[in-house]
Amino acid sequence: MEEWDLYDKNRIPTGKTVSRREDVRPGSYRCVVHIVIISSENKMLIQHRNALKKGWADHWDVSVGGHVISGETSSQGAQRELMEELGITKDFSDLRPSFTVSFETGFDDFYILKMDIAPEQLILQEEEVTDVKWASEDEIFRMIDSGDFIPYHKSLISLLFAMKDQLGVHSRKEIPVSVQQ
Repeated sequence: MEEWDLYDKNRIPTGKTVSRREDVRPGSYRCVVHIVIISSENKMLIQHRNALKKGWADHWDVSVGGHVISGETSSQGAQRELMEELGITKDFSDLRPSFTVSFETGFDDFYILKMDIAPEQLILQEEEVTDVKWASEDEIFRMIDSGDFIPYHKSLISLLFAMKDQLGVHSRKEIPVSVQQ
């Protein structure tokens, strides 16, 4: 049975775990990762979740998502999930999340990768993912509106596309200013 490490509100490990079947108690938090793949044509690789999945079954989602299991770091969990769901080997040892979103029972680390991949070359984990395709930001918005895509905030989808080329919250780098003494 898969187990997840628990953290306090400051993301400090508590030394406790919870199994997939258990609820996370108030004041404890788990870690989830999402990997978003954006192509050179500014399209996102999206996955169709298996109809038998618990949670958002039969919906389209961002490229990859899953829980960090006990003993893993966020980047190790992201590397494992990318391999498990799509069959892509990528070294995450030097990567940090592009950003983290807090949710009621955890932390959601988003990794944004720029890659051009032919969907037919991917090895899909059938119990999780039934299909993949490339979609533009507008196509994803239409899928959210129609109920076919997990109902993320559209501003989150826009942020994912906007941050594909950089880390940080600024749209451009600051011009260095010399300090006068």
